[in-house]
Amino acid sequence: MIKGNIHSTETFGSVDGPGVRFLIFLQGCSMRCRYCHNADTWSTRENRLMTAEELLDTAERYRSYWGDDGGITVSGGEPLLQIGFLIELFREAKRRGINTCLDTSGQPFTRKEPFFSRFCELLEYTDLIMADIKHIDENEHRALTGHGNKNILDMLGFLSSENKPVWIRHVLVPGITDNDEYLRRTRSFIETLTNVEKIEVLPYHSLGAYKWNELGVPYTLEGVMPPSPERTATAGRILRGEE
Repeated sequence: MIKGNIHSTETFGSVDGPGVRFLIFLQGCSMRCRYCHNADTWSTRENRLMTAEELLDTAERYRSYWGDDGGITVSGGEPLLQIGFLIELFREAKRRGINTCLDTSGQPFTRKEPFFSRFCELLEYTDLIMADIKHIDENEHRALTGHGNKNILDMLGFLSSENKPVWIRHVLVPGITDNDEYLRRTRSFIETLTNVEKIEVLPYHSLGAYKWNELGVPYTLEGVMPPSPERTATAGRILRGEE
């Protein structure tokens, strides 16, 4: 029985998938996104180890609040770094009739084995994937996150070929992703996918900057202001092909 390395849980999530959801944040992430608000999840050191059954027993205490659409969402950190545990968790969740949502950046994705077969198995128990497109440009993506994006875009293409429902999320960062050319390139890519049910633009904020300071890591976006609601709305229309 695999135990997951758990960072934290939240009982009443309302913006991380449909309905009211029990949120599970896994520990560990290889990306170093400059705007990350969960920098305390980066380390892969052991935090709190729990089995799938223990987590789901806790989650089901709040099941009466989920309604018809709710369930569990696993985020991070990067959940796919613990794909063996994810498989056990989502398999058991489906056995209990619980809706499952995976919130991922896709960075560990590869078509090489053994990861690819395990990813395909995970999809059997996954109802929805919320996927971040950090940046559409390879070089800018590397400057923003420390990694390229080719495997991430490949993952999204594969999910489309499997007709697995996906919500796309894109963080709008002034001076980095808040650029009409990049937004239109992102839209052009999204238009190649056939499984996107929703597109969300998340305005940049610095609410997690204090975590960087606590870790002794320089926060390089100091002084960057959030985009206006009007600009965020415009970016959303561009990504949805409405202008």
